[in-house]
Amino acid sequence: MSTPAPWVRTRLRTAPLAALLTAALALTVVFLSAALPRAQDRGADDALRSYLRTAGPAANGLQVTSAIPRSADGAQQLDVTAGRLTETVGALLPLDPSGPVYGRRGTQPRSLGDPSLTRPDGVPPEIAVQYQHGANDHLRLTSGQWPGAAAEGEPTPIAVSQAAAETLGLRLGTVYAGGRSVLDRTGPPPAQQVRVVGLYTVDAPADPFWAEIGCALKACLNLTPSSGPADPPEQYWYAVALAGPEATGQVATWGHGAEDYWRLPVRVDTLRADRLKQTSYDLASVMAGPVAVRMTTALDRNNVRITSQLRTLIDHARQRQGAIDSLAELGPAGAAGVAAVVLCLAAALSTERRTAELRLLLARGAGIRGIFRRLLGESALTVLPPAALGAVLAFTLLPTPRWLPAAVAAASVTLLALLAFPVRATVLLRERADRTRSGRRRLMGELAVLATTVAAVTQVARRGVAPAGEGVDPLLVAAPLLLALTGALLLARLQPALIGLLARWAARRPGAIGFLGLARAARGSGGSHSRPSVLPLLALVLAVTCGAIGATVLSSVADRRAVVARYNIGADAQVAAPLGSALPDAFVTAAGRLPGVQTAAPIWIMDDVAMAVSVGRSIRVNVVVADPAAYAKIAEAAGRGRFDPALLAGGAPGQPLPALVSSDLPEGDFTLRLGAGEAVPIHTVGFVDGTPALNGAVGVNVLLPLGPATDLLPRIGGPAKWLAVGPVDDARLHALAQQHLGPAATDTKPGHVARTAAGEAAALGNDPLQASAERMFWVAVGATALFALLSVLLTLLRAGPERAATLARLRTMGLRPRQGLALILAEALPQTLVAALGGALTAICGVLLLGPAIDLGPLVGAATTTGLRLTASPILQQALGLALLAALAVLAETAVTARRQITTELRAGDNR
Repeated sequence: MSTPAPWVRTRLRTAPLAALLTAALALTVVFLSAALPRAQDRGADDALRSYLRTAGPAANGLQVTSAIPRSADGAQQLDVTAGRLTETVGALLPLDPSGPVYGRRGTQPRSLGDPSLTRPDGVPPEIAVQYQHGANDHLRLTSGQWPGAAAEGEPTPIAVSQAAAETLGLRLGTVYAGGRSVLDRTGPPPAQQVRVVGLYTVDAPADPFWAEIGCALKACLNLTPSSGPADPPEQYWYAVALAGPEATGQVATWGHGAEDYWRLPVRVDTLRADRLKQTSYDLASVMAGPVAVRMTTALDRNNVRITSQLRTLIDHARQRQGAIDSLAELGPAGAAGVAAVVLCLAAALSTERRTAELRLLLARGAGIRGIFRRLLGESALTVLPPAALGAVLAFTLLPTPRWLPAAVAAASVTLLALLAFPVRATVLLRERADRTRSGRRRLMGELAVLATTVAAVTQVARRGVAPAGEGVDPLLVAAPLLLALTGALLLARLQPALIGLLARWAARRPGAIGFLGLARAARGSGGSHSRPSVLPLLALVLAVTCGAIGATVLSSVADRRAVVARYNIGADAQVAAPLGSALPDAFVTAAGRLPGVQTAAPIWIMDDVAMAVSVGRSIRVNVVVADPAAYAKIAEAAGRGRFDPALLAGGAPGQPLPALVSSDLPEGDFTLRLGAGEAVPIHTVGFVDGTPALNGAVGVNVLLPLGPATDLLPRIGGPAKWLAVGPVDDARLHALAQQHLGPAATDTKPGHVARTAAGEAAALGNDPLQASAERMFWVAVGATALFALLSVLLTLLRAGPERAATLARLRTMGLRPRQGLALILAEALPQTLVAALGGALTAICGVLLLGPAIDLGPLVGAATTTGLRLTASPILQQALGLALLAALAVLAETAVTARRQITTELRAGDNR
């Protein structure tokens, strides 16, 4: 007897193309399923680390302070304590390898009474003396020497930065006596002296070593405290001088007391977004828990305090991450749903292709379990190797410490791809010919899906999204999928009737091509009732629905950012003059001519003006003078302080000026007291809450019309702001402002401020966490479209041989090639168009039902009360784009079919 042929090898050799396509599908789906979670983790980790780095090195660590010990050997005790702290804290938190930064600093600085030193407002400069371990390794001496020890009664040797010495006028080798501190009127008597023995410069000012003592690199300009209008603040210079380890005792003497400090920087590059909760617990344990108790006991010091801003930053990062998680999961959930449908569709098509073979095996005595094992062997050979390759590629191309979610996703998809075909074939073999029972089961399943969808949507609309910190909201993620599933099942019921109506309409038209194609489409692909038709429809509806909802989210986020940016700056463009100056007329004229400017107006502003509201009673108000017509358009565009410009018309000479005031003032006549004591009567003609020119200003606002108030302008001065409405180019506005107004304002230098709504909107979106969520949206939308297109190709591939045979038979009856193309389009495109329309309608329902419950604030970058808004553009783009892709796939398949020879398709006994 001959040896039986190996089953798996024989079947794969019989259909190599099907095996290759199955392997490619498994590779793609497993790769994407493993890549999406890892890409999300990488985006979340990068966003977390960027957020923490923005806070600065001083905030990314633990600060430990204590009273100085009685021992004279302070430097050695600081070293020992630093080692103990590093060992204890390093067991829980990843510390930066640069090591701790520690030293001793005085409680107060002392003023230098030398009259030769720089005094901006007549206030003498101040010097604080500080010892920081290893400072001489992070600087470069330009002259003199590094300070050492000082004999009893001798001045304390110090080193000062070259920049601070030049600013204050300090000279090398000079002895300076210390007086009372500016902030302490009852401080220590001037009985201490310091000698400048060295000048240094720092090549890397951004080194975290100098994070907390920036005034050791250059002199800082401070202000004296003010006790009221009669005592305005005055400027004075302040600098930090460095002492050597031998002078730790003199640090306390100069500073009228001192404290020891240690800063243990945490290595933020190793922190992970998925472990923020545990990191927060560890920080709490170190700051006020059992670890803090052990450290305080082991240090044997008095008044030990452990503080850190890092825990606050991490808790805030957790809230931001939790608020975005649910929104970020909408896109990947849609892609996962479409991928699952595509796998089931591929399994159903494979089962249909081999139904006759499997039934013949069953009739010849094969058992269902044996058939299942053999089909499982086929699936294992075609699915497992490419699935393993896809997972390895995802783990290699997207490295991240967290591997469990990606592994679970890849294993789940692999299991589905492995079992879909054997299970589907086994179920088909067990089916009986009882169509009534099968129809009843289908109806009950559809009703169950409908009930689940209604319950999920109702619950989300009623309670809203799960609060921040609760993790991903499963109902919010599942609701769009359930809506798409319900819409697809409803379309599957209605599609034959709808296409049948079109077929009856085409029957009354001349020509048989349209009627024939629509009739075949109404009966199902190729006219076969056994061929699955719900799965391709479900894939397309899911793709359009999830893609449209994701695109609507991104479109709404962009719109809300533009609205928030315009509201914040009071217009589409704003330029504020430097403090104490005004905008020149040349700039106002040139700015009004910039491309895109639709309406522009200079604004005169007077802050803190006295206004008499009754006899003996006055309040402080902010006065704004502007052209009413232009300013009303600006207020309308900004969405704040809207008013009717006709209210400010009038104002005859000698009459009170018409004014719009805040709503907390009564209507009537008031008097403004200008700087020189001049009284300006005003008459309230209306109320307005807020005004674009004074966004964020505290107090009562008064708006005066420019025409009647022209006589006041010489006493007010020039315009303080310029506002405009229109798409003004950000770069051109900044260049024009710098040309006429000089350098822009910075954190340390005054100057003009130029802002545009486009620039503000870009700044709102300049958050790595938001950018990561948006990238995931677009990647998920692309993956969803890819899987939907793949479902169309699978359906066309399965129906292709039968369609080609039908066309060949019709060609023998006189069908022309162009008519054959029209026939294929009439058969295939209606289903695609119906699916695109159904997906668009389902997306509209999803936005209307779920939109009010979605909080877009975390993605916008600012608090907003408006949920998801229905806009036609993103939904139409997704529906039409997917319909176009499907149509191109049909045309490509038609071009391939047209090349087949008639004699090849009309072989006797061929069952296609």
